Amino acid sequence: MTLPLRVVIADDQALVRAGFRMILTSDGVDVVAEATNGSEAVDAVRRTRPDVVLMDIRMPELDGLEATRRILSGAVADQPSVIMLTTFDLDEYVYAALTAGANGFLLKDVSPEHLLAAVRLVRTGDALLAPAITRRLVERFARRHHSETPMIPRDLAALTARELDVLRLLAEGLNNAEIADRLTVSESTVKTHVAHILAKLGLRDRVQAVVLAYQTGLINPATSP
Repeated sequence: MTLPLRVVIADDQALVRAGFRMILTSDGVDVVAEATNGSEAVDAVRRTRPDVVLMDIRMPELDGLEATRRILSGAVADQPSVIMLTTFDLDEYVYAALTAGANGFLLKDVSPEHLLAAVRLVRTGDALLAPAITRRLVERFARRHHSETPMIPRDLAALTARELDVLRLLAEGLNNAEIADRLTVSESTVKTHVAHILAKLGLRDRVQAVVLAYQTGLINPATSP
């Protein structure tokens, strides 16, 4: 029997928490805790060990960005997947959260269907890259942060030519099926390439791979489609 997905909702707005809880529980997702600030979120994750955290960026006492850093820094055992929540479609804090290891982000006005799909998607080890807005955000801020210390040491020379092709297409926001179609290969082959890319570059997931592609200049925001 498959265990229900376990989720923590962290948001300082009671109506947002209640709405997300209603949507998630109606589809069999187990909301194991709610938090009104980042400190409560970190404590809730330590206490309940959820699969996914829906984390608001702007919260009192400790914001969602710092809470995400603490959760994903190794301070919490059995690290969950983290989806950032924001009211704004281009928020610099989201970029910082992605570089810290968050698996993606959602706008708070997300549809119920998209919310449910997102929490299930990130727990499979994928990343929430489908919305074009995620790519726009990465494009906007990657160049600004290009000179900063890289999040993880890496060497793109370790990748084969085909793996570089796959990384470029990931950065364009394509999913596995779309990449397979573009390269005329099977979807399982694409999954293998993605796994090799993450392993060779020491990356956590596809989101960090996309951020890396922009940080290193493999993809140029000014010329990417």
